[in-house]
Amino acid sequence: MPNRLGKITVAGLGPGSPDLFLNPAIDAIREADVVIGYKYYFQFIESFLKKGTECMDTGMRQEVQRAEKAFELAETGKDVVVISSGDAGIYGMASLVFEMAEKTQSKVELKVIPGISAFQAAAAKLGAPLSHDLVILSLSDLLTSYALIEKRIKAAAMGDFVTAIYNPKSNKRYWQLYRLRELFLEEREETTPVAIVRQVARAEEQITLTNLRDFDPEMVDMFSLVIVGNSQSYISGDRFITPRGYYSKEEQEGRPGPLIMQESFRTIAAELKEMDLPLETKWILLHCIHTSADFELPEILKVQNNAAPKLNEYLQKGGVIITDVTMVQSGIRKKACERMGVEIKCYLHDPRTMELSVKHGITRTQAGIRLAVEEHPDALYVFGNAPTALIELTDLMRSKNIQPAGIIAAPVGFVNVKESKHRVKSFTDLPAVIIEGRKGGSTLAATIVNAILSLEDAYDLKPGRDV
Repeated sequence: MPNRLGKITVAGLGPGSPDLFLNPAIDAIREADVVIGYKYYFQFIESFLKKGTECMDTGMRQEVQRAEKAFELAETGKDVVVISSGDAGIYGMASLVFEMAEKTQSKVELKVIPGISAFQAAAAKLGAPLSHDLVILSLSDLLTSYALIEKRIKAAAMGDFVTAIYNPKSNKRYWQLYRLRELFLEEREETTPVAIVRQVARAEEQITLTNLRDFDPEMVDMFSLVIVGNSQSYISGDRFITPRGYYSKEEQEGRPGPLIMQESFRTIAAELKEMDLPLETKWILLHCIHTSADFELPEILKVQNNAAPKLNEYLQKGGVIITDVTMVQSGIRKKACERMGVEIKCYLHDPRTMELSVKHGITRTQAGIRLAVEEHPDALYVFGNAPTALIELTDLMRSKNIQPAGIIAAPVGFVNVKESKHRVKSFTDLPAVIIEGRKGGSTLAATIVNAILSLEDAYDLKPGRDV
């Protein structure tokens, strides 16, 4: 036995670039009698080695042999450094060395020096993707069964964690990343940001920003790290950002409504996750269910002729909204209309309406629509109460070739309600949102308009700006 035992230092080298080595790791390498590691990493430490340091390199999947050699040399009095990429405690050599010490009852002194892990280096390149709760997953099934890996994938997806994925793919392990994407899409919006960072902090570094919908696992190889955002993450230019919450709290201070609304939308979206709908349609549907708690709406809400973006474009230019009753008018968000220069009008209480109603023996809402068509034939018409008013408009569209910007058809009741909505569908080129059947109402009609007014917020699933 030697006069003294040596020691084993497990040092993390970071992702590869010597610029990201931490000083304690450099000092340990400079003082080492022997350095042991995967042969690929020795190119990064050559300049730090003292004269006479013995270097022992091995190939991939020879971790046990490296650890055994480290103990063998330390038992003879050598100071050994076992190098590991990234942080030695994250899919590195640290756990194996400590387990082996326990198994062999070795008295050799052990020390771990941290390093910058690949997910940290990648995050720094991307901006701030890891600013909230985080899960790190490895898809390698060499030491962990795939069944257990899939359980962990599901938990990460369901828990809305930002997720960093190590060992995402290899020549033999080519399908697991496709399955991960499938599982995440069951829990997350398809617009959830995804980053692929290849060879981070090395000369061959490549960064790709995409989302779950467009994420192509074929772009990934064994040198890649994948980061999937949470429900709050977003991409801005070349930046991947996951809000911690500070800014939104300041912005919404004293206004809990938008925050509660956002949480409600996430809850509703989770229940609608199986529905394959365009985002614009889903945005309207989320608003309507949030207003009514009616989960029958996905079956009866119909969006015709790409209505949401077309009507949003019309309103962005300062359009006019005509409502059948004042209750619909009062439910449309005034801040949004002020922001866009939109005018909302209801002719129900116009003095001319009563005169016209008596003269022609029609309802006041019908009379109001006749007046509105004379003054604003190309407006957006919104119906939440009166099927007779909707029928009046469709008749005028046929007889006088009136072409409104669009129709929101949501009158409620039992007489001529269904028929009034069927009429709207006959105008196949008309942008329209229709709640089929007897259901509807002023609140839902106004809600549909509010969803269209806030369409630009759909892509981040952040409702409530004008609440």
